[in-house]
Amino acid sequence: MAAVRMKTTVTQRLEATCPTHSRTEIAVRDVTSVIDEPLERHGTNLGPTPTETLICALVACTNVIGHKCAAKHGVDFAAMTIGAEWQLDRRGTQLMEEVDVPFIKIRLTIDVTTDADEEAIEKVKADLHRFCPLAKVVRAAGTELEEVWTVHRPTGG
Repeated sequence: MAAVRMKTTVTQRLEATCPTHSRTEIAVRDVTSVIDEPLERHGTNLGPTPTETLICALVACTNVIGHKCAAKHGVDFAAMTIGAEWQLDRRGTQLMEEVDVPFIKIRLTIDVTTDADEEAIEKVKADLHRFCPLAKVVRAAGTELEEVWTVHRPTGG
């Protein structure tokens, strides 16, 4: 029996409808989601804004790739939470002037609970930096991306 080779490059697609000036309804695979603006910006507040959605995607990618890197190094995360804080130069979104780097800085706070030793955790961090595609795109755009890790050790019972 021949081994199945996974494609290394794929083309992906999604469709979006735009029922209002601010609401975008995204359909990808069999999943739908909404990206919207808050009420104060004349949206319907049904979902995160486009800029918030980019940060949401970065956090989700950090979760997925972080867990893959952990598994690669034999690390088990009993728990993981990720927070994000960012500085956005809104001059571009306000049509005041073009901004080369709209996201000035993004800080991710990654809290994990694990019994892995520090050496293994450092390998996970290094691989996350190497392999997370959204983090690579963000960094390539000129955004400062900081990852602050806090490792909690489970208490014996």
